[in-house]
Amino acid sequence: MSEPLPPAAALRRIAFLLERAREPSHRVSAFRTAAAVVDTLGPDELDRRIRTRTLTDLRGIGPKTGAAIVQAHAGEVPEYLARLEETHGDLLPLAEDAAALRALLRGDLHAHSDWSDGGSPIREMAEAAIGLGHEYLALTDHSPRLTVANGLSPERLERQLDVVAELNEELSPFRILTGIECDINVDGSLDQTDELLGRLDVVVASVHSDLRADSAAMTERMLAAVADPHTDVLGHCTGRLLIPREQREGRRQRPRPESTFDAEAVFSACVEHGTAVEINSRPERLDPPLRLLTLAVDLGCEFAIDTDAHAPGQLDWQGNGCERAVECGVPADRVVNTRSAEDLLAWSLR
Repeated sequence: MSEPLPPAAALRRIAFLLERAREPSHRVSAFRTAAAVVDTLGPDELDRRIRTRTLTDLRGIGPKTGAAIVQAHAGEVPEYLARLEETHGDLLPLAEDAAALRALLRGDLHAHSDWSDGGSPIREMAEAAIGLGHEYLALTDHSPRLTVANGLSPERLERQLDVVAELNEELSPFRILTGIECDINVDGSLDQTDELLGRLDVVVASVHSDLRADSAAMTERMLAAVADPHTDVLGHCTGRLLIPREQREGRRQRPRPESTFDAEAVFSACVEHGTAVEINSRPERLDPPLRLLTLAVDLGCEFAIDTDAHAPGQLDWQGNGCERAVECGVPADRVVNTRSAEDLLAWSLR
């Protein structure tokens, strides 16, 4: 049996074992979602919720996940986890390998602040990353086309660059890498000026619109973006959502299926142009799916294990991506954010 874990980590361990045991996806999602909810609660609020028995009043926490949280918070191994470990103990070495990969990560290349659709100031995101032992964090707020996410116009992005420069002087040796999550337009072009893209440390290119386009059109669109010399990382390539997602101002996104595209062609282009494939660690994304991640490994892609964090607590989600990377045989030396900031920048500015 494992040692006691903090509540969120215990929930993720349960989700990991359920997924590897091929349990129904809704059961896996329930524990990942509950872990994400716990991440948003401070220790005092978690104490209060447990004390007043209002934990299950929170959306995303039910009787089973709530019981596991209470037991883990008390310093115990949750009964649900203990039963899984007894039945599926042979899967635990994989979890240990995932933890070892997580320890090698030096930063995160996809995170949002309150300049776009994140919930916290840049400084708070950076300080949370420092608390996790990161050496750097790429600030990748949205580009202007994504108005629903308060995307940054060229003028706002320029102002953000000045803010980041000031913060980097204060937070050194930690470094906030300048960046953007840039919308891939329908024609495959990137949604920001070439001049500004050329000034950034990291460009994550992602599709956010026309996700139901036919495979041929989506493939051509992604191939153009991957070939763009400014693109460093191909973000959440299928665009799928496994579970509902809360957005700004109370909006709620429903689950959605994967976009269709010629994955072999796109991943081969990533190898040709030196673009990393993102392993997105958000519980509602976990993108690419395992079959596509395995294909990307076989084709020789490089990877970035990112959180796509929109709040400080979400920066701890990289373990989700590490689990999937280990299961699909991703070599650590092909994960670009295992590299130092200097080596990463040499790669991204190549």
